[in-house]
Amino acid sequence: MLKNYKSVLQLAEAEITEKKSRFIATVKPVRTEEEAKAFIEELRKKYWDASHNVFAYQIGERNEIQRFSDDGEPSGTAGMPVLNVLKGEEIKNTVVVVTRYFGGTLLGTGGLVRAYGHSAKEGIIAARIIEKVLYQKLSIIVSYTQVGKIQYETHQAGHIIHDTLYTDQVEFVVLVKVDEVEKYIKIIKEATSGQGIVKEGKEIYGSFVDQDLLLTDC
Repeated sequence: MLKNYKSVLQLAEAEITEKKSRFIATVKPVRTEEEAKAFIEELRKKYWDASHNVFAYQIGERNEIQRFSDDGEPSGTAGMPVLNVLKGEEIKNTVVVVTRYFGGTLLGTGGLVRAYGHSAKEGIIAARIIEKVLYQKLSIIVSYTQVGKIQYETHQAGHIIHDTLYTDQVEFVVLVKVDEVEKYIKIIKEATSGQGIVKEGKEIYGSFVDQDLLLTDC
């Protein structure tokens, strides 16, 4: 799993007008190519009367799946500019469909490239670019007398106390970046003189959205 990557937060839409042609960019985060294809088909049905429904998507840890379609526009003027926006922003697991309603004025090759690229960029801005960081969940179990030490050392190291459970002991659920887990466990062992119990949990992606942490499996 990647230690971090960029994607989009949500389904979103943006529209621009170029010489009376309407360009509607609809953007969605996806996990698989099947999801992307289903979304493209959904948009084709929604905008059945449009002149073109151009698309591009990029999926996979190493962008193994990259597809685009000009959908009848001159070759290289529509789908590739949309894909280039995804590639330029280094956005993964995202599909973009740009719907065009022809306004009666030809835009020319350069005009089409600019319009489709601009539309895709506006759609991605509306969908909000987020960075997903891979964390590992750790359970830190200590006595009440060691609570202050755990809180201090965790915050000093820049990790996230996701939850705190109080019983006869105190259990902290801490999110630690995957490449810092070993170092953090060593810090906790030293801070508690070896008395703290550390249990390693699953890896999970986290993204900060408006100062809130959103957790996802991928």
